[in-house]
Amino acid sequence: MPITNMTNAYSLEGKNAVVTGGSKGIGFGIATAFAQQGANLAILGRDEATGNKVAAELAAEYGVKAAFYKADMSDTAACKSAVESIIADFGEINILVNNAGVGTNGNFLDMDDEMTNYFHCVNVDMNGVARMTFFVARHMKETGKGGKIVNISSNAGDMASRAIGMSAYCTAKAGVNQFTRAVGLELAAHGIQMNAIAPGYTYSNLFNGMPEEQIAGIAKGMPTGRLGTPIEIGALAVYLASPAADQVVGTIVTIDGGHSLGIF
Repeated sequence: MPITNMTNAYSLEGKNAVVTGGSKGIGFGIATAFAQQGANLAILGRDEATGNKVAAELAAEYGVKAAFYKADMSDTAACKSAVESIIADFGEINILVNNAGVGTNGNFLDMDDEMTNYFHCVNVDMNGVARMTFFVARHMKETGKGGKIVNISSNAGDMASRAIGMSAYCTAKAGVNQFTRAVGLELAAHGIQMNAIAPGYTYSNLFNGMPEEQIAGIAKGMPTGRLGTPIEIGALAVYLASPAADQVVGTIVTIDGGHSLGIF
C-alpha cells in the first residue's frame, strides 16, 4: 500500500535486512543507518572477527537483532547457504543491500594471461550481486510480501575513471546498473523494488594508509569540496529500503558531490 502521510515513511522498524560487506566502510555506514531506523541485521562478509564484533556492537547500541554470516560473493554455494541460514535464523528477509565489492590493480594490458584481476572483480562486483539477488528475491517472491533490494554501484559505472587499474571495476559497475534496470523491471511484478546507489569518492577503508595531503587533494577537486561519508550513503539506502520508495523501480541514484558532472 502506498504511504498516505509521512508518519513512519522512512521507518525500517522490525524489518530484517541483509547487508553484504556490512562490517566496513560504506557497508558499515549502511548497516548503522539501518540499525538506527530499527532494522534487524544480517551482515555478510569474509572477515569473521570484524563481522561478529560489528554485529554485537550494533545490536547492543540500537537494540536490534544482528548477526554475522561468513560468505564469499564469488561462491554461489556459499551465497545460497548464507541466505538459507539467515532465513532459518530471522524467519524472513525484507531488505537486501548488495554492497560487497573489490577493486583491481594494474592496467588492463598488464594483467596475467588468465586476466585474473579482471575476472575476479567482475565475479564479485557484478556476479555477486546477481547471486545474492537470485536467492533473496526468490525467497521474497515466495513469502508474497515483496521486499527491497539496494545495489551499491559507483559513479564509475557511468564514466571512465582516469585512475589506473579501474577498467574491470568500471565494467562491473556498469553491469550492476543495467542489472538493476533489467531485473528490477522483472521483480516489480512481485512487489520487489530494486534500485542502485552510485557513490563517488567516499571515506572508507579504501582510503586507509593514504596520506592526508593526497585525500585533501582529491577533496579539493570535488565540486562540494569534500568526500562523502558512509552514513550519507546509509541515509540514501534507508530511503530506498523504506515505504517511501515503493514507487521507485530500476533507478540509479548518484551521490558523488557533483564529481561525475564534469572534469575538474
